[in-house]
Amino acid sequence: MAFQLETERLILREWREDDRSPFFDELNSDVDVMQHMGGVQSREDSDAGVDRTILCQAENGHCFWALERIEDNRFLGFCGLKRVNDATAPDTGSAEVGWRLSKQAWGKGYAKESAIASLDFAFGTLKEPFVSAFTIPSNKPSWGLMERLGMSRRKDLDFFDPKWGPLVGPEIVYRITAEQWAEHRKELIK
Repeated sequence: MAFQLETERLILREWREDDRSPFFDELNSDVDVMQHMGGVQSREDSDAGVDRTILCQAENGHCFWALERIEDNRFLGFCGLKRVNDATAPDTGSAEVGWRLSKQAWGKGYAKESAIASLDFAFGTLKEPFVSAFTIPSNKPSWGLMERLGMSRRKDLDFFDPKWGPLVGPEIVYRITAEQWAEHRKELIK
């Protein structure tokens, strides 16, 4: 049986072949979506990202899952967990939460809703001691969500990712522990 998490409005699931086109067309080729992620990608690079994500799911039982709206089964982007795999990043091998949504999905709370489900899975199912998230200083919507999720900025862990260089970086790091999530989660459901 394929992996799936469900929230009130969303399904976080394994990737399918038919996700490749909307992932490229609505996200990776969109200048606005990709402005904080090194710019638009070629279709080849976008498909390679899907391939890496599918491999991540096979190896770890989780990944940055495809995000689908229940109401109309529309592909919205991704949200989920992967293992930190950049040698320059802190705590290689630990859990990272991340998201990328199409413009039509912005401002509707989908990123927060799916990130909450991902963090619940990280701490409840995987029993992770902490989860990190990475972004860049100019990506205020991303780090703003990290803060709303109860994550704390960890300047001591910031790093430069050589694949992006100084054009995009430095990567800034946010983190939350299992204990902090348990406390903050109570506030989120009030």
